[in-house]
Amino acid sequence: MFNWMKRVIAAGVMALAVTSTTGALVAPAYASDDKKPAVTAPAATPGAPAAATPAEPAPTPNKADTAWMMVCTALVMLMTLPGLALFYGGLTRSKNVLSILMQCMVVFSLIAVLWAVYGYSFAFTEGNAFFGGLDRLFMSGLTPESNGATFSKGVVIPELLFMAFQATFACITCCLIIGAFAERAKFAAILLFMIIWFTFSYLPIAHMVWFWAGPDAIKDAASLEAVTASAGWLWQKGILDFAGGTVVHINAAIAGLVGSYVIGKRIGYGKEPMKPHNLVYTMVGASLLWFGWFGFNAGSALEANGSAALAFVTTLLATAAAVLGWTLGEWVTKGKPSMLGAASGCVSGLVAITPAAGFVGPMGAIIIGFVAGVLCLWGVSGLKRMLGADDSLDVFGVHGVGGITGALLTGVFADPALGGAGIYDYVANAVAKEYSIASQVIIQAQGVVVTLIWSGVVAFIAFKIADLVFGLRVKEEAEREGLDITSHGESAYES
Repeated sequence: MFNWMKRVIAAGVMALAVTSTTGALVAPAYASDDKKPAVTAPAATPGAPAAATPAEPAPTPNKADTAWMMVCTALVMLMTLPGLALFYGGLTRSKNVLSILMQCMVVFSLIAVLWAVYGYSFAFTEGNAFFGGLDRLFMSGLTPESNGATFSKGVVIPELLFMAFQATFACITCCLIIGAFAERAKFAAILLFMIIWFTFSYLPIAHMVWFWAGPDAIKDAASLEAVTASAGWLWQKGILDFAGGTVVHINAAIAGLVGSYVIGKRIGYGKEPMKPHNLVYTMVGASLLWFGWFGFNAGSALEANGSAALAFVTTLLATAAAVLGWTLGEWVTKGKPSMLGAASGCVSGLVAITPAAGFVGPMGAIIIGFVAGVLCLWGVSGLKRMLGADDSLDVFGVHGVGGITGALLTGVFADPALGGAGIYDYVANAVAKEYSIASQVIIQAQGVVVTLIWSGVVAFIAFKIADLVFGLRVKEEAEREGLDITSHGESAYES
């Protein structure tokens, strides 16, 4: 008798589950399930037999797009671990190499978890123009059946995959900041700072620049206006940031610069040699960054299509041009080209092409890269002296100067007349016929200024809070001995 009752209950539960599953609709891009549009059948004509009108099938992810985005997500992770970690590790002194590797790994892990808990929801769901909502808090409603929009009408990818892809962006952005105050900051203070800055700087900037509902609802001017009105503030203004010139590089660079001021200069800075201890690590790290950056930039197309191919090519060419620009500039000004310069030029080109990757043509990419290589060389030498900051690993000189250069030049070389892709008109379903370089550069400059101010203020407050709670800086004796031993109890090299 008891077994018979259990079977009846189990059958009822299974029926309920099947019913609820088959009745589910695909969620619109990054929106919660409670905002799904209702689907109703048309009213029957009096005197006529009722005819069932089949609903338009919901778009399903293409397997090639899905596979491509999985690869790109893994490539972006590779950029941080081990790419950025090795690049930074080689630039530090030998007594601090493990500390910078440890910071990269733990900060990456911390931000990945925070992204899943609340970061994705606050960045990529509808809220207001500056901050997202709670629809995806604790990844609520995210299932293997949840889809997110791309930049093409009727094309979607698994939303879980988009969430993971964007998680790696947030992780590397926070890790970039570490280099500005390497070799002297307390580990606990760094982690607390990252939590605060990630929450109040990265998430709102990402939302302002990148969030929109996707193109599927755009049919005419009115629907375009409605979709735009629900997007992030800088998206509404028309900023072009393909893969993170503002969101990632400028955002991180100004936070790092503020940190270098607040924490203060390293003991002996300007008096003792503080040369990179292993340029082999630095070269390998830069090469891994270049390799992984194809996922960073080409993956930001969200599809395996022509836009991704363009971003792939521009990433290749801009970076190569930046290596040449930095090397040539160093050769002329210092008499000898260096491996450190070539590796730094590589990163500067990657940074500069990031906002432009899918918007500019190959020749525009070469110009952007070469200019960035020369300007970033000045950024780590002349500008650094002017600022008077001990930016240990030249985060602002490379990512700040490179990011600003790329953001502004995107407005120039996105012009179809200069080989760029222009701005797509989703009402006409074609590239817009009109393009104004001056107007677009002004919009790009607004994005730069907003990011610098917003991130700088948040960073200053976050550093002050971390200082009050833990103290920002290690003791003088610990700094002289090196953070590897004093903070982590281990050494990279055995004597």
